[in-house]
Amino acid sequence: MAKTFTDEDDALLAELGIEVEAKRHVSRTPREERIIAGFEEIQQFVTKQGRVPEQGEGRDIFERLYAVRLDRIRDQADCRELVAPLDSQGLLSGSFQKAPGPDLDSLDDDALLAELGVETTAPPITELTHVRSTAEKKAADEVAAREKCDDFATFKPLFEQVQKELDSGLRETRPFEMKAEIEKGRFFIVSGQKAYVAEKAKTITNDQGRTDARLRVIFDNGTESSMLMRSLQRALNKDEAGRRITDPSAGPLFSDQTIDGDEASGTIYVLRSKSDHPLVEANRGLIHKIGVTNLSVEKRIAGAHLQPTFLMANVEVVATYELYNINRTKLENLIHRIFEPARLDIEVMDRFGRPVIPREWFLVPIYAIKDAVEKIKDGTITGYVYDPQQATLIER
Repeated sequence: MAKTFTDEDDALLAELGIEVEAKRHVSRTPREERIIAGFEEIQQFVTKQGRVPEQGEGRDIFERLYAVRLDRIRDQADCRELVAPLDSQGLLSGSFQKAPGPDLDSLDDDALLAELGVETTAPPITELTHVRSTAEKKAADEVAAREKCDDFATFKPLFEQVQKELDSGLRETRPFEMKAEIEKGRFFIVSGQKAYVAEKAKTITNDQGRTDARLRVIFDNGTESSMLMRSLQRALNKDEAGRRITDPSAGPLFSDQTIDGDEASGTIYVLRSKSDHPLVEANRGLIHKIGVTNLSVEKRIAGAHLQPTFLMANVEVVATYELYNINRTKLENLIHRIFEPARLDIEVMDRFGRPVIPREWFLVPIYAIKDAVEKIKDGTITGYVYDPQQATLIER
């Protein structure tokens, strides 16, 4: 009997990034079905490609996700036990070997052509095959018509960050559904490449009376394209592997949004240090620790003066926000990513005289933290970045 997963496995399942809705059997939990479905996706990749998925900048984004997923399954005993009966390819042990292909010398002409993917029976002359519509051709041409992106250095860190957030589960890939999803600042996957909508011009009405807009789309291979929004829409719809990449989203976070059945899952806390460190003393009103805990804040800060993460000093609680139905790790990563430009570079000595650099302290005013929380709350945070020069959130 397969081992039943508990609520402690939620973080693992989120990291696996499994989206496929598997057929549910009475003997397995929904979580187990999702893990099995994710493993079967990896198996399908291996069958098609003849190798296990690998990570690396030159790899397709889906392959990189499959590679992360396989590593996580291998590392978790419960997951290994669950999918081991399905592992006919030796993926868990790393013993996979490509199945031998057919003996081409023994095949007759028709079989050999079939093996090479060549049809031996021509279709009727009146049957049109592989003929694309004018609209499809135009969309494909626009996607293909790319040129070198001269300022790609500006966008490369964005693609790298998105990949990290995909690997950690902070972002996910979802099937592309509608034109309204194409907005400035959004990421997509088209033709196996990540695409970023860097600019979107004013909406116009075309000759057919439909709304459209000119875009500047940057691709992760260092190229860009000036295409119409509807052209990108058609390309995404045509591409079976076309995806949208979700924005970092925290879900229903705060206590004024709860409904019956919601489960408390933690607290965002904002602290101010009472340390006598010269840097802290000179900027005490601006230096804040931002964290997320599943304990009470009082328990979390107990003995703060003995812990390097609290700068070896007692702290003052400035603000707290209750969380519901949320992955705490993802939310904390999101908050820290927002204020990364203002992360405090400070070193303290622990009780044993060893230097430690705490990572959760930021030189940021409390009003900016409150503004960020509100924007996370209403879902608009993805359109903003923190500007340390202005000490405020600004639109991208």
